[in-house]
Amino acid sequence: MLQPIVVGLDGSPESVAAADWAAREALRRGLPLRLVHAWEGLPPDDESAVLPELQVPRYWARRVLRSATDRLSERYPQAYISAEQVRRPPVPALVGEAEAAELLVLGHQGLGGIAAAFAGSVASAVVARVRRPTVLVRAGWDAAHERVADAEGGEADRGSHKEVLLALDLRHDCGELLDFAFGAAHARGAPLSILYAWHVTEGPHGAHRTRRATVQRDAEWALAAVVDPWREKYATVPVRTQAQPDRPVHVIAHAASGAGLLVVGRRIRHTAVGSRTGRITHWAIHHTRCPIAIVAHD
Repeated sequence: MLQPIVVGLDGSPESVAAADWAAREALRRGLPLRLVHAWEGLPPDDESAVLPELQVPRYWARRVLRSATDRLSERYPQAYISAEQVRRPPVPALVGEAEAAELLVLGHQGLGGIAAAFAGSVASAVVARVRRPTVLVRAGWDAAHERVADAEGGEADRGSHKEVLLALDLRHDCGELLDFAFGAAHARGAPLSILYAWHVTEGPHGAHRTRRATVQRDAEWALAAVVDPWREKYATVPVRTQAQPDRPVHVIAHAASGAGLLVVGRRIRHTAVGSRTGRITHWAIHHTRCPIAIVAHD
């Protein structure tokens, strides 16, 4: 049985953009799309006869799913779409939904007003707990943003897909990130750009220059050794690798400005302290304009 792409909906512009992104992704991958609206305040059905005023929140909750289902069915008639209301708090509900999903998609706005901060906190809390890949989409991101203009200067949504950008940390296992990023690029017919950045501490000028050249060469070899097996597996995906001695946030910020999807990792921590996303991933979630896929790994 095919696992669905699951979208968490709350009626916000961010979740609307996420649902559209997920529908396109479902068609690319040939997967069903599942829409979920989770709210712990949703009254049970049997209370409506006793407390008529509770029909209002139920009406609005149902409207979120109904309007999204109708709109997506019209825009993407070939997509198989199902929808469900879940009477649970959003974070545990979405974490539970992700367990049976191929991919979880959420709307997210990292910085902004009170509502945006709340929405961002839900998305961040879910990302820190799920083990399935999760994609965060900002409001306003649509099909046109995924593509580059054609050579004749035509409309962007008729051009080729923008590249998939993968940020690696070679200190950790990269297999799951590479598999996801190559698969995403293959599904889009898009190029894949893989970058590895590190910060080099300064030393005496001459010694620093020699050390930097050695570190650069070693980094390029290490990156090639990790990527080459995946090049062979996905032979049709154009790949460009870049090893750069600079702060990772600087390199990612520059490269992500022209990407259609950014892929980063989140290391699974087997401790009682709790889950976290990591410094680089946390930065990318709050400052990257394009959709960002967070892939959990050991």
